[in-house]
Amino acid sequence: MSLKVIGAGLGRTGTFSLKLGLETLLDAPCYHMFEVFKNPTHVQIWHDAALGKPVDWNSLLDGFDAAVDWPASAYWKPLSEAFPEAIIVLSKRDAEKWYTSASNTIFPSIHEPRDSEEGRAWQEMIFATMENTFTRDLMNKDAVIAEFEKHNAHVIATAPANRLVVWEATDGWEPLCSALNLPIPSQPFPKANTTEEFQAQVEKRKSASASDHAPQSSE
Repeated sequence: MSLKVIGAGLGRTGTFSLKLGLETLLDAPCYHMFEVFKNPTHVQIWHDAALGKPVDWNSLLDGFDAAVDWPASAYWKPLSEAFPEAIIVLSKRDAEKWYTSASNTIFPSIHEPRDSEEGRAWQEMIFATMENTFTRDLMNKDAVIAEFEKHNAHVIATAPANRLVVWEATDGWEPLCSALNLPIPSQPFPKANTTEEFQAQVEKRKSASASDHAPQSSE
């Protein structure tokens, strides 16, 4: 299986909704940060990518027809070279709204203390990715928005025009179906992983972690 879609848009640009939409269109899995959580062995591979080490993209993404969201979007360029037939989807969003969403969700989550070896390895990978492809100064609004806009401009300027789809969540199915030469589904385009849903999942994870580390009764 070879990638048909490479997501170049950064997290909180509708990437989870895009994942669900692409899975409907392609009838195949789409790689997303959630896949990294499910596959801890992938963390070191993405860390290697952040450090500029060679990565076997075919092996890493075997079984997937698409890849969106961080960390894959940070490496859209080498992915587009590894899968030259894939379209490149730049998911975009108003910069101010994007920063508000990211600063209420993924940015605080990245900095949360991790109490497991796997969690710390994931965090180190993310820090390396941010440092080498974005910025680690995630609470500096001006710096983060500047990097966001720089990233989008770079994709638009350098991605092959005949492969690039610039997409916003409000665009729905049509641009994706047109680029993939697929019919438009009858159901509405998915909307998932809102700020409220993300925060609820964070609280759920914290509660589960606290329960795991609670003192056990001797009774």
